[in-house]
Amino acid sequence: MHTILLVLVPLLAVGGPPPTPTKPVSETFHGVTVTEAYRWLEQGADAAVTAWSDGQNAHARAFLDVLPHRDAIATRVRAVMSAETESYHDLHVAGGQLFAVKRQPPRQQAFLVVMPSADAPGAARVLVDPNTLDPTGKTHLDWYVPSPDGQHVAVSISVGGTESGDVHVYAVKTGKQVFEVVPRVNGGTAGGDVAWAPDGKGFFYTRYPRGEERPAEDRDFYQQVYFHPLGKPTAKDRYELGRDLPRIAEIQLDGDAASGRLLATVQKGDGGEFAHFVRESDGAWRTLSAFGDGTLQATFGPGGDLYALSRADAPRGRIVRVSPKDLDVAHGEVIVPESQDAIVGDFWGPPSILTTKSRLLVTYQLGGPSTIRAFSLDGEPQAGPKQPDVSSVSGMTPIGDEAILFRTASFLEPEAWQHFDASAGVTRVTQLVATSPVDLSGAEVVREMATSKDGTKVPLNILRPKGAPADGARKIIVTGYGGYGVDLQPWFNPSSAVLLEQGVWFVVTNLRGGGEFGEAWHRQGNLTNKQNVFDDFHACLRHLVERGFTQPEHLAIIGGSNGGLLMGATLTQQPADMAAVVSYVGIYDMLRVELSPNGAFNVPEFGTVRDPDQFRAMYGYSPYHHVQDGVAYPPVLFLTGENDPRVEPMQSRKMTARLQAAVAGGAGGPILLRTTKDAGHGGGTGLEERIAQTVDVDAFLFHALGVDYRAVK
Repeated sequence: MHTILLVLVPLLAVGGPPPTPTKPVSETFHGVTVTEAYRWLEQGADAAVTAWSDGQNAHARAFLDVLPHRDAIATRVRAVMSAETESYHDLHVAGGQLFAVKRQPPRQQAFLVVMPSADAPGAARVLVDPNTLDPTGKTHLDWYVPSPDGQHVAVSISVGGTESGDVHVYAVKTGKQVFEVVPRVNGGTAGGDVAWAPDGKGFFYTRYPRGEERPAEDRDFYQQVYFHPLGKPTAKDRYELGRDLPRIAEIQLDGDAASGRLLATVQKGDGGEFAHFVRESDGAWRTLSAFGDGTLQATFGPGGDLYALSRADAPRGRIVRVSPKDLDVAHGEVIVPESQDAIVGDFWGPPSILTTKSRLLVTYQLGGPSTIRAFSLDGEPQAGPKQPDVSSVSGMTPIGDEAILFRTASFLEPEAWQHFDASAGVTRVTQLVATSPVDLSGAEVVREMATSKDGTKVPLNILRPKGAPADGARKIIVTGYGGYGVDLQPWFNPSSAVLLEQGVWFVVTNLRGGGEFGEAWHRQGNLTNKQNVFDDFHACLRHLVERGFTQPEHLAIIGGSNGGLLMGATLTQQPADMAAVVSYVGIYDMLRVELSPNGAFNVPEFGTVRDPDQFRAMYGYSPYHHVQDGVAYPPVLFLTGENDPRVEPMQSRKMTARLQAAVAGGAGGPILLRTTKDAGHGGGTGLEERIAQTVDVDAFLFHALGVDYRAVK
């Protein structure tokens, strides 16, 4: 059946792909000469590259637009994704009010609201709405920070998927923009942040180089911290911190209104190495931790103490209390020792450690699912919040002396914000509960363990219809990530219903390279150990076959970004193990990625060609360099954004060209490239484009897997 699919699929394409000239270029790395033919496709502004990309889009459309059942699939996808639902994320409390970002299809973009409490969403008032600012859906709210008194809110806004955000200030009472715009605060990989001064008359912010301060190639690097007083020209803003930081510094800011202190967390690129600095109320900066000492996060606690997450001699993490007098993590008091479960160490989003007046709350990873545990400020275990089984928790937000809000989600239930009163030990659901157009109660989640090449046990989360027979013919789509210490946690995706309704299973894998089992799990899948990630994923695919669930001709794989690299490596290393591949904004040429504007941030995670051992490892799995002519590669759909600031679209262009050449003559494929103009890595993509992408992907996968689509009313 696999052979039949590979023969039938190309027949739907109208003609072949546009011709791609070859222009061989050779380089020698540590005695190894590498030749490639498609480097010219790296020049995105070149007219020939634009014409080639447009031709590829036309070729993809000629295939995708005539797929069987496409209209019925599009009707169902649109019904699910544009249904009038609502959900909330990124909560902050300030001035006795609750701020939140609200997503409410069919609006194109999420928007900022303010309400009295988590139990009064009906009284929410819209503050900043990108849909009003730009009806095309291409303007995105990156993030926001309210002032301590809740009178103003600083909002980063970017356009066209660039993630290049300027900060605008809005008056909360009127919803009007006030004061001056602060430019170049947020960026594609290093991101950006704001922390208000306690009096609300200005804010500290992350500043990228402006004008001619740096050469063009350095203007998305060298992030520093400045202070902006409201009502003053931004050119006169005061420098605070960062001149001695690495070129690839990524900075987050956290202010403590009670003490007037400021915490700056600095990551060196994307490899998980941090330093921390504290600005005292008198303006003096002090070092809390240095790069390489194992400190990941810190948060202010009562009495001026800081609580830090450290992995020094504790790869699963422990909590250290640091006095304001010493301000030295290395000599701090260990109050929560390392346990068998890993403390979450995510750099982005709210911290995984938080203090109330008398308690410490810590988020732990359980190999995919996560949980919050409570301790006294001295580390004694306390009653923690109640949570659903096999779920994820995130977004811990303090709302009083002893209470917090936190968000729960699972594969089967929409996300909900919970209220936990630590003093009473009571957890309850608030009114901030996401609504859904679908009911997944007819599905179940099963967690199993695959055995990787070296014997490592790797979790799989199998989402499937209840009672589905394991008859070796199940259609299954598998995803994974495996990088940067990122945890793939349970999440609710209404679009899963479009798969489950057709009997298609969806599997989420927790691979090495992530942080599901702590830093050792991450380190076993990065730098020269990256091949372990691909071995883990292959083991998961093999597990599904060996368990009698399916066969390779019924398997498809899907992933994005670092997960796109996973797709490319799996495709080139195990081309017979799947019937189709979908890869979003992926990395495929490992020898050139560090030369991209964003590539330097990835060196701590992937390595550099300048190091002989790292070069050999990267060259050993680089998907672009391991495509072989004449191999019957399965159908592949690449998706990329023209303005992607994180992974240059040239990666998808080059991989597409190489694979198309390899399957020329009917050996396999088709190989399709779908490029979205005015879009980036995905975070700021409007609803209409997300619907269009999902329709193309679902129709592509259903056809490749041989799904006999049944229309759903």
